Amino acid sequence: MNIMRYLSRYIRPFRFAIKTIATHKVRTFLALLGVVIGVFAVVVVSSLGEGVKGFITGQVESFGTNLIQVEVKIPNTGHLSSENAASRAQGAQITTLTVKDSEAIERLPNVAAVYAGTIGQERATYGSVGKRILLFGAGADVVRVDENAKLARGRFFTEEEDANLDRVVVLGSETKETFFGGSEAVGESITLKGEKYRVIGVLAPRGAVAFFNLDAFTYVPVQTLLKKILGVGYVQMISVKMADATREAETVADIIALMRKRHDIDNPNKDDFSVMSTKEAQKTLDDVLGSLTILLLALTSISLVVGGVGIMNVMYVSVSERTSEIGLRKAVGATSGGILEQFLIEALIITLLGGLIGIGLGMLLSWGLSVLFGYLGFGLTLSFSLASFALGAGFSMAVGLIFGIAPAYRASQLSPMDALRKE
Repeated sequence: MNIMRYLSRYIRPFRFAIKTIATHKVRTFLALLGVVIGVFAVVVVSSLGEGVKGFITGQVESFGTNLIQVEVKIPNTGHLSSENAASRAQGAQITTLTVKDSEAIERLPNVAAVYAGTIGQERATYGSVGKRILLFGAGADVVRVDENAKLARGRFFTEEEDANLDRVVVLGSETKETFFGGSEAVGESITLKGEKYRVIGVLAPRGAVAFFNLDAFTYVPVQTLLKKILGVGYVQMISVKMADATREAETVADIIALMRKRHDIDNPNKDDFSVMSTKEAQKTLDDVLGSLTILLLALTSISLVVGGVGIMNVMYVSVSERTSEIGLRKAVGATSGGILEQFLIEALIITLLGGLIGIGLGMLLSWGLSVLFGYLGFGLTLSFSLASFALGAGFSMAVGLIFGIAPAYRASQLSPMDALRKE
């Protein structure tokens, strides 16, 4: 009963505010515009952040949750540091990671499968068709580590073929279409660096994973790629599959200790390799995406501030135009608190209305982008959640309160005599 009585005292100010807003349509529209744009941007950024996070989580998990990745790293830098990335982008090479390292890791407890890998490019020809293709050199255990690498035709190469430097390849589905179209590829040969490489298998279509088009890769035995095509003795990474994912920390520690012993490293800062599990990679990505989303939300909130300033200016104009009304209401008994409430309610209604419109437009664009990404072949869905709705509505109401309080307070402090005298 007390709650109903408390709420009933706001019914009349609310109705009066609606009437005032409806009377001044142009002024209301101008005040709404900034809030609509600001909330729209906040909702889209929030939905995009959640969508990208879900997309990347799915991509990482598609490789498996029981994997550990060993990669080369510039000493005295962090694996994900800008210094490491910049040095490698400028051509710095770490040549200490080898196939022998992968063989040593394979003998560790809790290691179910492991392969050394490296990526290169080379021009391939078949008949009149010629194209520069991506070559993925990998050990024979790649199909045990990466369980999503499924064969559509033929077979994968063996450890013996890798050790013997046999010239055999397994084509990605896109590469197969490029050279052979609808014809049978298994049993045919493509030419790489002037030598024939026999096609022994074709992978099933897989699509893009982590923005890499895996269907465009051609798999080659890693030692064949290193010695016959690239002319190097080192690899870029080693992928490890654990037998028991619950022993991840122990396995990571074992790999680090083994690698430091093999590379004669006694100072962790001098590590020329990095070891990261799938779970750790996921956590790192979540942290980066979370920070990026917060930054983008902060930037888009600037438009809400601009919208708030617009509302404040419009409310000041409203106070100026309604000076005589304020004076008359005070003369017949209206309190300063009542006047303050009246103008605050008007500001809140305007910003909440703008927020709801912005939320609606943000939902519409999020849905449209999800459809577009699906059409383009990306499994990225912009998810609109209750949190996004609450964020948009909360931002809009906060803007109404913060930027509406000054004009409302000014209106509440007008004296009846001064207000009526101005009229």
